[in-house]
Amino acid sequence: MQGVKRRVVYVGLYELVAIVLSAILLKLISNADAVNSFGIAVVASAIAILWNLAFNYGFELWEKHRKYQGRSLGIRVLHAVGFEGGLLIFLVPIIAWWLEVGLFQALLMDLGLLVFFLFYTFTFNWVFDAVFGLPAGVAANPVTCS
Repeated sequence: MQGVKRRVVYVGLYELVAIVLSAILLKLISNADAVNSFGIAVVASAIAILWNLAFNYGFELWEKHRKYQGRSLGIRVLHAVGFEGGLLIFLVPIIAWWLEVGLFQALLMDLGLLVFFLFYTFTFNWVFDAVFGLPAGVAANPVTCS
């Protein structure tokens, strides 16, 4: 699976699981009720979808111009950290506003989510690539995880 279809399937699967997990985690790490936790999760998911499309498009363009193709452990870590770091910048103000907390408290909540989602993003990408294969521009001359 390649191109736009790959991105749509990726984002859909990723966000479906992310909404459920982030609603549960937000409820556990904040005083928010289930409705607010779910609401924030849905809004965060919508933002993450847009960021995901933009970030992965740019990341794959960068990958195509690299001398070594494939996704090593280091590239996978770079991808996860880059995506989650960008998402942090977008979500902290929204969490602060929605839950009526200060930016620092919202940052701490988002960092709690970020720690979990770093592992989730890394694992999801690895499994997604194993099931659906690498993007066409990255599949040549693979680099193994070493």
